[in-house]
Parts: sequence; C-alpha cells; structure tokens
Amino acid sequence: MSTNNHPAPALVVFDMAGTTVEDTGLVQRSFLAADEHAGLSTDAQDRERMMQYVHDTMGQSKIVVFRHLSRGNEEQAQTANKAFERSYAQLVEDGNCSPIPGAVDVMSALRDQGVKVALTTGFAFETQQAILDALGWQGLADVVLCPGDGIRGRPYPDMALTALLRTATDSVQQMVVVGDTSSDITTGVRAGARASVGVLTGAHGADQLRAAGATHVLDSVADLPGLLTELHAGAFSAV
Repeated sequence: MSTNNHPAPALVVFDMAGTTVEDTGLVQRSFLAADEHAGLSTDAQDRERMMQYVHDTMGQSKIVVFRHLSRGNEEQAQTANKAFERSYAQLVEDGNCSPIPGAVDVMSALRDQGVKVALTTGFAFETQQAILDALGWQGLADVVLCPGDGIRGRPYPDMALTALLRTATDSVQQMVVVGDTSSDITTGVRAGARASVGVLTGAHGADQLRAAGATHVLDSVADLPGLLTELHAGAFSAV
C-alpha cells in the first residue's frame, strides 16, 4: 500500500438511475413511448439502432440524446423529450421505483461522517423530483442536480463541479464520482475527481467503465465505504 498526501474524500457525487436507484428498464420503456409519440424511428431496424444508441449514451442529458435521434429537428426532439418525461414520471408514480440495496445506508453514513453527498441525473428537474418524492429522498443529499440553465449534462463535468462549488469542498482531489455508465465516468475524469468509480448495477459493464477511465469498478454502491477507507489511507490500486 502506498501512502500520499491527498486529503480524505469530502464529497461523493452519485448518479441516480442504475447507481443509487434500481434501473428496471424504465428508461428503455420511456424511450420507446417517446418514439411512438414523436415518430423518431421509421421501422423496426431503425428502432433497434435507436435503442442501441440510447444504451450507449445512458447517463447523458435526455434532450441531447433526443436531438441526436431527431437528426437536429428541435421541435421533434422537444416533443419526444416531453413524452419521455411523462412516461417515466408515470412509471415512477405507479410504484416502479426502488433504491439500490444499501444506497440509503451509504449516503446517510457519509453525511453522518461529515462527507457531503450530491445526487445527479440526466433527467429533467420534474422527473428527478418525482423520483425523490417516490423514494422519500427529499433531504437525503446535500445537493441535488440535473441539467439546466448554466449546467450541462454528462459527459460534461458541470454537475460534479457545481456540486463541489455548492458544498464548498476545497479541492477536486477531495471529490469522488460514482456512476453506472461511461458518461458518469467521463464526467468524473473531466472534473478532475480523485476517483471515478463505476458500479455494475446499471447500464454498462466493467469493460466499458474501465475504457471510459474508471479508477475503480465495484459490484454495487453498497461496496463504496470500503473503497473510501482505502482512499483515505492512500491506497490507489484499482479493483
């Protein structure tokens, strides 16, 4: 084990769907509903290509994904995005939403230890709030962020850096970013986080996460406390 002078982690930036919230296919179902409403695909083969792109870009701002799928047709992209958000919010309201096992315990324990917690998503504000309401998570995190005015979605570093600023964290070297997609990892890398941690409870596998620059890959967010202990002690060997 090597030692260093890095400070202890003071901020953990968590993704939501697939990382702290169970991803049971709600995103795919909502994209298909948006496609049906807005006519993004022309046939079954086109729809299959669309859904592959959706899988590859999991974690990114949904309106950005729809702009790509609509081939730059802003009106169609906006129509599709609204249909997606309606579908996802309804699925959440119908009870299709639950936390990843151990996620609440991990976030609560971090805050008890004085570590700041941020929850981030590629969903719109209204959808994010619907998830927080369904889970009873209002007040669980120090900061809750989504793409919006002045804050670009993943893979840009904006949400992670905004969380750092809003929690008055001293350095990016005190920040850890955790997510289940390559976009989450890219965000952490671009933000200069001390660790960009992939978890295997969501969209992307270990190879994709490592290819994006993950410093560590865990089975679940429930395993994060052990890693943070290693980081505090100065151990940087990837797992």
